[in-house]
Amino acid sequence: MPELPEVEALREFLDEHLTGQEIARAMPVAISVLKTYAPPLSALDGTAVTEVDRHGKFLDITAGGLHLVVHLARAGWLHWRDVLPSGPPRPGRGPLALRVALTGGDGFDLTEAGTTKRLAVYLVHDPAEVPGVSRLGPDPLTDAFTRDAFATLLAGERRRLKGALRDQSLIAGIGNAYSDEILHTARMSPFKPVQNLTEAETTALYEALRGTLADAVARSRGVAAGRLKAEKKSGLKVHGRTGEACPVCGDTIREVSYRDSSLQYCPTCQTGGKPLADRRMSRLLK
Repeated sequence: MPELPEVEALREFLDEHLTGQEIARAMPVAISVLKTYAPPLSALDGTAVTEVDRHGKFLDITAGGLHLVVHLARAGWLHWRDVLPSGPPRPGRGPLALRVALTGGDGFDLTEAGTTKRLAVYLVHDPAEVPGVSRLGPDPLTDAFTRDAFATLLAGERRRLKGALRDQSLIAGIGNAYSDEILHTARMSPFKPVQNLTEAETTALYEALRGTLADAVARSRGVAAGRLKAEKKSGLKVHGRTGEACPVCGDTIREVSYRDSSLQYCPTCQTGGKPLADRRMSRLLK
């Protein structure tokens, strides 16, 4: 799933390629992708793109005073086309979900792999009209996201670190992959209760969070949209690397599986050398 660093890279890429350009037509191919109907997508025809913004994992393209807000979900992606195919796209069983054509002949496609369709597109007057945007917590890369602000967010939390970091209403933009990376850098168990953090551990977690995301954004900056997925994977130290050697200590990276996802961690770096129990136990094996 694209997370904050990849979506920020897409924002920068689209800001460079879209701003000032005129939209010829926005064409939904998979009806399920469109979550709003008023105003209609045809309201974008002939409007100029004035800005591309990001809200957590949401892309926000402003044109004609309207906001085309996109959430790529688990299997969605954006593909830039220097030359779009002639003629309107045909609905079918392929991955194409929506096409935005510019008057210059270029544009982009939104696609979604797999059978679970969660890619979402909204056309609204204000991005706050999108439920997922309106509930977002603070962006962790802004200047306002200080160590003290982070500590205030965690005050009163009773969840485990992994779940808290992934909660978009607490902190915007962090998903499964970067929560694993942040916790590995901070040398903390994903099952550690938030309320058990010491002041020093809160500082360490904050620095790991900011550093991990900033490094990932820096790696992604300037990378073409089509190569961002590969760039993300190449920079991950533990996530998606079950069975490989930890790049820090050499221990074997382990996994805890859930119904539709999994987390990865290093026992030596994060759990005192002990493997984590099955998720249903939610505790360390003794």
